[in-house]
Amino acid sequence: MATAPALQLPDVERMTAEESLLWAYEQFGDRLCLTCSWQKQSSVLVHMVSELGLDIAVIELDTQLFFKETYETRERLVERYGLNLIQPHVLTVAEQHAREGPNLWERDPDRCCHIRKVEPLERALGPYDAWISGIRREQALTRKDAQRVEWSERYGVWKIQPLVDWDAKRVQAYIVVNEIPYNPLHDVGYPSIGCIPCTRPVVRGEDERAGRWAGADKIECGIHADSPGGESARHEREPGESTLGTSAKTNQSPTQSGGA
Repeated sequence: MATAPALQLPDVERMTAEESLLWAYEQFGDRLCLTCSWQKQSSVLVHMVSELGLDIAVIELDTQLFFKETYETRERLVERYGLNLIQPHVLTVAEQHAREGPNLWERDPDRCCHIRKVEPLERALGPYDAWISGIRREQALTRKDAQRVEWSERYGVWKIQPLVDWDAKRVQAYIVVNEIPYNPLHDVGYPSIGCIPCTRPVVRGEDERAGRWAGADKIECGIHADSPGGESARHEREPGESTLGTSAKTNQSPTQSGGA
């Protein structure tokens, strides 16, 4: 486990989302990255970083099992904001079938998430000291104690979570006012969108992430677990995630990843 380096933290909880991004960029510069999986939080943060004129690397966490609408959202954001995405290598679905057996997401969703999300993120974060995430406290009980800035022992980076205190209405209002492209699945019952085999619409009264890994006692993919092996973040469900600008760091073409 990595020990947090000395960092003079201001009263970050009183900062706005924009102020926290500006502070993080001043602290970490080109060792700061943003991860995206093309949900509403990605749309908001990509727009916000662009509006602030910050040159921040954008890492796409593409499992190759996303919905068609998710990939279409990515392309609209890439075109509008001039993104050159950093895309960490992930096994193809066929390679995973050969190595782990068919439909791993049904038999062992934790293992599948580890292979397709956690391991690629671990590799991608290697050059960075800080990571911007779209975590919001409202999303699930597992996220209710998230801080705007916190140290991740697991990854050895500072996590910057500018939207941590935003609710879903505020996210939507920001998107509407700024006319930002966003994933249309959000409008048809998918408040949280992951891979096709493991995502369903929610019904009235369920929390945002109730449609993820439905039927299992799992509501987290594991990338936000603070220790290896804590992939599942399980609990009983309650009713009720490139470079911006001209100096792009480019790995692969944004269109190189394929849909499910």
